[in-house]
Amino acid sequence: MTEATLTVSRAPATDPTALAEQWLELEARATPTVFLSWQWMGHWLKVYAPKAWVLRVADGDRLIGLGLIVETDERRHRFLRSRCLRLHQTGHRVLDQIWIEYNGFLAENGREDEVAEACLNYLCREMPEWDEFIVGAIDAGDADRYTAITGLQRQLRWEAPCYGVDLDELRTTGEPYLDSLSRNTRYQINRAHRLYRQRGRVTLVRPDSLEEALEVFDRIGPKHLARWGDGPDQSGFANPDFVRFHREMIRSQWPRGGIDLITLMAGDDEIAFFYNLLHKQVVYFYLGGMKLEEDNRLKPGLLGHSLCIEDYRHHGFHYYDFMGGDERYKANMGRLHRHLVQVSLQRERFKLKLEDVARRARNRWLGEGSIHYER
Repeated sequence: MTEATLTVSRAPATDPTALAEQWLELEARATPTVFLSWQWMGHWLKVYAPKAWVLRVADGDRLIGLGLIVETDERRHRFLRSRCLRLHQTGHRVLDQIWIEYNGFLAENGREDEVAEACLNYLCREMPEWDEFIVGAIDAGDADRYTAITGLQRQLRWEAPCYGVDLDELRTTGEPYLDSLSRNTRYQINRAHRLYRQRGRVTLVRPDSLEEALEVFDRIGPKHLARWGDGPDQSGFANPDFVRFHREMIRSQWPRGGIDLITLMAGDDEIAFFYNLLHKQVVYFYLGGMKLEEDNRLKPGLLGHSLCIEDYRHHGFHYYDFMGGDERYKANMGRLHRHLVQVSLQRERFKLKLEDVARRARNRWLGEGSIHYER
């Protein structure tokens, strides 16, 4: 099938009921991550109500692709104004701090490349006023394909590896999760477990009600702030819009099994919290809050993740995804499974060329390869 047989249409995202029906029907014929499911996307539209365009890709009467495009202006360096298109993001920093990962167009299985090509060519032909198409966090291979399709200049804004644990493989081999780790990591986890048992039984506890689930989420906040800081690009718990998004997500998805909140207890002591997204028997570790311990032999995060992984394996989940991030514990506890990037695909604009020249000069002066915007 070639792109010439496909049609792309664009309409305002003003009818969430009709869009939900179409999205869910296509989702059943696709294999999206949680971030391209209606579980996430419908909630994003409901809570933030972005002024978005719906791109629909059809093969005859059959819908095979969907995407949501937002037009924004971005101002940089005080003087540069860039007209941007964004995929599944608002362009407002405080709203985009929820940070979509594994982004892309929702497409019928086997039609992913066709849908991406049709959508990108449509944006280039039918929406000529924009300067940059910003997409992320997206698989690096998809970013390469998007660049090849459009032929546009690409600027890298952010990048990170992704690590995870194949729970199906562990079940097949029968190997305990700890045995799959390096000797050093296994030793640190076992030592922490032994030390925490001195406080009492080490257990994973889940809330029994929606009210308890919201309370657990709220208790993560102080620990997350203590670890990451309260600046605008640090902990999301310093951002009321981030907190509002996730509290409403919990209200919507925890009763349906789309959210899991876990407290790691050592006796009566809460030593770690985990907030996970669940979709199609895949666990997406979204954020956590760990008790700050004076004794560096105590590793609540390592211990908590290891116990969660065994628990999810026992309950038949397929994969435990640490998602994007180059933190050492992710590399120590999981295997690299993909690389994520956020990129800007830029049209031939003098202002953007000038910015690029200045960027390259700055990087040469600093001895850096590229500018990576912080998540």
